[in-house]
Amino acid sequence: MSYLFLNVALALVWAALTGQFTPANLLLGFVLGYLTLLAARRALGPSSYFQRMRQAVGFVVFFLWELIRANLRVAHDVLTPQRIQPRVIAVPLDARTDAEIAALATCVSLTPGTLTLDVSNDRREIYIHAMSCSDAEATKRDLKRGLERRLLELMRGAPPQEDGAV
Repeated sequence: MSYLFLNVALALVWAALTGQFTPANLLLGFVLGYLTLLAARRALGPSSYFQRMRQAVGFVVFFLWELIRANLRVAHDVLTPQRIQPRVIAVPLDARTDAEIAALATCVSLTPGTLTLDVSNDRREIYIHAMSCSDAEATKRDLKRGLERRLLELMRGAPPQEDGAV
């Protein structure tokens, strides 16, 4: 049986016992269910669920931090418009599947100051418009070593194999 299914079931049982089906209470139930499953994992058998959950939480924290940084950077750029250097850059992809590419493109577009424009026909590069990009190579490096690497670790369950260096 899937640990995720058990965790969701425990969260629903928690909400039913407390009589509150609010998002905060369901989240609390999910955390308590996770801790319960973590304590009982020897009895339930081995699973990669706990590592994947840590990766998911790590990715969410990383992405929220990137959102905060990007918002501050955009606010600064708007207040000092002489610094704005818009640029379209082609970033080589380690992502290969449609789901990986779509998730990366969505995360890039959700980050203020950047927008995914297109993916090359051979699906080896993604084209991104950056509102303020003084150093294209540094921007590529940050995207690949930060967002893409963490996203692929989460989606593949293991560190990605890099095809090319940036």
